[in-house]
Amino acid sequence: MNELARALIGSSAFAPAANILQAIPESTAKEKPRAALGAAPRSIYEEVWHMAFWQEISLDWVQGKPTPYPAHATEGFPTKFNEPWENLRGRFLAGTQNAAAIAHDTDRLEITVACPTNPERNRPTDMTVREQLESLAAHNAYHLGRVVLLRQLLGIWPPPDGGDSW
Repeated sequence: MNELARALIGSSAFAPAANILQAIPESTAKEKPRAALGAAPRSIYEEVWHMAFWQEISLDWVQGKPTPYPAHATEGFPTKFNEPWENLRGRFLAGTQNAAAIAHDTDRLEITVACPTNPERNRPTDMTVREQLESLAAHNAYHLGRVVLLRQLLGIWPPPDGGDSW
């Protein structure tokens, strides 16, 4: 497995995404922990929904599906908890596996694909498949880090299959 694929499934510089999202009860996934400075801005569920949303858009672009950039940032976060937690978790993890499989196809990595940008920029951006997957890996790593912090605040870290606790 190449480093890009490892970064996409989260087994590179940090715990695997499957471990980070392991053994989280649905009610806990929807909870916003409170700390001395107030409540967290988002729940684990909202963070994972956001990652799945952008991952699906990124994979559409990589696969040549013309998918528009959302008109507003609010579209990238759920307004309700409509999808059962385990379905959401499974959908996100399946997307990471799909992205890692694309990263293995080294013949495709340098192909240029259209990746629309924020409508305020008023121009499409072309990226290589590799660049889009690198962007996706960085985005997911950022939000998985937030999930780890939320788990720590909720007292449910590390997960059963392990994760760094230092």
